[in-house]
Amino acid sequence: MIDLHAHSTASDGTLTPTELITLAKAEGLFAVALTDHDTVAGLDEAVEAARAQGIGFVPGIELEVDWDSGVFHLLGLGLEEWHGESGEQLEQLLVFRKERNLSMIEKLRAAGFEITYDDLTAISGHDTVGRPHFAQWLVRNTHVSSMQEAFDTMIGNGQPFYERKRGLSVGKTCDIVHAAGGLAVVAHPQTLRMSWDDLARSFKRWKGEGIDGIEAYHANLTPNDAHRFAALAADIGLITTAGSDFHGLPRTDRRLGRSCNGMEIEDSFLEPIGVYDDGRD
Repeated sequence: MIDLHAHSTASDGTLTPTELITLAKAEGLFAVALTDHDTVAGLDEAVEAARAQGIGFVPGIELEVDWDSGVFHLLGLGLEEWHGESGEQLEQLLVFRKERNLSMIEKLRAAGFEITYDDLTAISGHDTVGRPHFAQWLVRNTHVSSMQEAFDTMIGNGQPFYERKRGLSVGKTCDIVHAAGGLAVVAHPQTLRMSWDDLARSFKRWKGEGIDGIEAYHANLTPNDAHRFAALAADIGLITTAGSDFHGLPRTDRRLGRSCNGMEIEDSFLEPIGVYDDGRD
């Protein structure tokens, strides 16, 4: 059992990279990927933890592609280099993330909410702030009763304080991932909000722009749709991956090593990617 999509406190997860690896080992996983939003800050810690725990590790990242009709996230899986220039390229979307956050803060403050950027970094513990940190602030300050309510009524797509984050083009995002030695995989493809016919046409085009695969099996997909995405990938000649999109506790709807309907993620999904080898004995 493996998992090719998980987050840590380096972005918007609740477990540190070391805690994530420890949990993956306890859950019986053979290997796990760390795919934090827009940052590779947790990868070095995760590499060391995986070596200590004796578990396979897949260095990754989750990046946002510029997209109008829905949400287009791209996983970079199997990164080989995330330091120096490669790291700077992989993290260039942090600039867009901060712009979005500051715009959301401005909207909230204009509506009378006394929120600051420092409030959010105090919650996250770093500068990689995401909407879950806004939701935590809203809960802590009793403006909503739960994080889900915060998304449903305030900061989710289409809600009054939502602000879309800029991204790069499909080709540019793939180029950044490939330059770091990784494979470019479309995450949770249902969030593209496209018809099946449009998806088929688009994935054929995106393959030419550098897309390597589709995350066909995701915790928020039905098994029927997951199998359909896997068939689409096979037809086009793309790899298929699977992930829980685990963000940590106290969420109970996603579990490491499980995708749609709690299906265990088989080791075979790891074959086209492999685990990280830093060359040390």
